[in-house]
Amino acid sequence: MTFSEIFKAAKAARSEVARLSDEKRNSVLLDLADALLEESRTILDANAQDCAGIGEDNPLRDRLLLTPSRLEGIASDMRNVASLPSPLGRVLSDRTMPNGLNIQRRSVPFGVIGVIYEARPNVTFDVFSLCFKSGSCCVLKGGKDADNSNRTIAALIRKVLEQNGVTPDAISLLPSSHEAAAQLLSAVGYVDVLIPRGGRRLIDFVRENSKVPCIETGAGVVNTYFDEHADLKKGTDIVVNAKTRRVSVCNALDCLIIHSSRLSDLPHVCEGLAVKNVIVHADERSYSALCGKYPSGLLVPADSESFGKEFLAFEIAIRTVDSLEEALDHIAEHGSGHSESIVTEDPAAAETFQREVDAACVYVNAPTSFTDGAQFGLGAEIGISTQKLGARGPMGLEEITTYKWFVTGSGQTRP
Repeated sequence: MTFSEIFKAAKAARSEVARLSDEKRNSVLLDLADALLEESRTILDANAQDCAGIGEDNPLRDRLLLTPSRLEGIASDMRNVASLPSPLGRVLSDRTMPNGLNIQRRSVPFGVIGVIYEARPNVTFDVFSLCFKSGSCCVLKGGKDADNSNRTIAALIRKVLEQNGVTPDAISLLPSSHEAAAQLLSAVGYVDVLIPRGGRRLIDFVRENSKVPCIETGAGVVNTYFDEHADLKKGTDIVVNAKTRRVSVCNALDCLIIHSSRLSDLPHVCEGLAVKNVIVHADERSYSALCGKYPSGLLVPADSESFGKEFLAFEIAIRTVDSLEEALDHIAEHGSGHSESIVTEDPAAAETFQREVDAACVYVNAPTSFTDGAQFGLGAEIGISTQKLGARGPMGLEEITTYKWFVTGSGQTRP
């Protein structure tokens, strides 16, 4: 099929998908979760072909890799999505005007949602399940590094749709070429909204070149502030989890900001990082605090490029400050509006931090690794928005619907 034919098929399918009952959508998703596990060997074999092209020491390989346990998690997320209430038909407002006109605002599907994403084959399942549950079709363009995985997954989804008597054009996977990206960016009249999922380069490219309206998902330059009133055990656990749980994801910690009065605790805070061989880019004061107490081969002086950087690797920056205000200034200058956290036992500091930090998700005494649709009870996520117009933070079912006005009269005319 040509690109034009793919886009036309998706647009034609959107009415059928929107008309499906929620029970039918749920049934398809549950069948797909079962089929995913039944066909796990086929998916893992395709994924192994993709992983063979990237070194095992490359942190980005973690994004690409599928395992039996990860497939179990994907299937569980899909079942969670199926169990959630339908986001469609919700009455968002309801008023009767003095002239008797009843005006309701109700949630409805977008229609066709396009997603451009990098080497994360789990996104293929996540995006389909959320779009399908919310009554929309999806047109996907994945990265070349995950092409074997994505094609195997998309073929399985289309097969399950056909088995359930639903149009397979509810999902379309474009080639992993630059031409396909250009065509999707220009699919005005066919694709209603476009969502990029990936690093800063991809997001900037889509925002700057797309003719289709975009919901911007942002790169995650994530900070955690270890306050002067922080609990040492809580803070240590939070820092290690936020940095090392999965370094290749957007909610991973990039910069630890520490109050100067707690520098004596810094070697203890960083013990867990040393175990994971995390390279520390330390400013002058934190470098002095860690010198001789952190592996010398993993400790380097910070420079101007160390802050405001999304590492996506076993690396972290450390910045020393003398006040909460200085920490807030650092975040305002170097953060990306994704996720920020404070470790403190001072309620006033916690309140100030959450009020003043300009980010989609702001934490107190918890790691930013929780910024995730499933962890927020959304079932899964289609991306994490850092913009302020429309959806912000993890985007689940409600965030990928739009609305229209339902106006009911009894013969009124406007004077």
